[in-house]
Amino acid sequence: MFYVIGLGLGDAKDVTVKGLEIIRKCDRVYLEAYTSILTVGQDVLEKFYGRPIIVADRELVESGAENILAESETQDVAFLVVGDPFGATTHTDLVLRAREKGIKVQVIHNASILNAVGSCGLQLYSYGEIVSIPYWTENWEPDSFYDKIAANRERGLHTLCLLDIKVKEPTLESILKRKKEYMPPKFMSTSEAADQLLKIIDKKFEAGQKDFAFTADSLAVGLARVGADDQRIIACSLREMTKTDLGPPLHCLVIPSRSLHPLETDYLLQYATDKEKFQEMTKQKGHGQ
Repeated sequence: MFYVIGLGLGDAKDVTVKGLEIIRKCDRVYLEAYTSILTVGQDVLEKFYGRPIIVADRELVESGAENILAESETQDVAFLVVGDPFGATTHTDLVLRAREKGIKVQVIHNASILNAVGSCGLQLYSYGEIVSIPYWTENWEPDSFYDKIAANRERGLHTLCLLDIKVKEPTLESILKRKKEYMPPKFMSTSEAADQLLKIIDKKFEAGQKDFAFTADSLAVGLARVGADDQRIIACSLREMTKTDLGPPLHCLVIPSRSLHPLETDYLLQYATDKEKFQEMTKQKGHGQ
């Protein structure tokens, strides 16, 4: 059997009872380690699960998936995923490939950021399309996610922005020399994401655009380490978000809709960095526009 097991968002204890029972009986246990991270390391997981873990980075999953699945033909193999198994398309692909080979698959679900973002008080059924904000480089500054946020705002919907993470990314030099060397891990913060959004607005303004989906004075919600004991949530203007440090990863950013339900406003108020300014922003239809 090939088991795909969600681990939840916080630490080792967020795994479900069913998931833990399966992990402890499997012949091999892989931990997917490039779409997200927990707040604890491999050693803590191994101690709690009572099993050795093989860390599956992007390279192993993309080039060695056939070996992982081949083992599942004769053994019980667990593939552990932070959050929920279907929170990333990579895991959907693995399940399809396993079933094409006639391998039995069982999926064990868990909490993911897609539903845990409700902890900020913005109602889940009022979210639109999720967007991913990637790190910019010197030669690559995509901004298509702005249009998706704009479309959500136009429809009166919130936008969950998932922020880029770089784990075991090869250096340019190593690619050229065909030698395995990796850049240090880095995780985009809410301040970095907010800064990129404001830079997109500046570019569009310089290009002659007059109307914007949001501005520097629009309301934004930053979340960090959702599900962990040191979880942090703040509500402030996008401009203020660029100057705010929410601490260690993982972070995500929410751009709320143009207008909020009274219950959403009341709940978000507890996370406002400036309650008076927050109340002024939420009284205005466009959140500062």
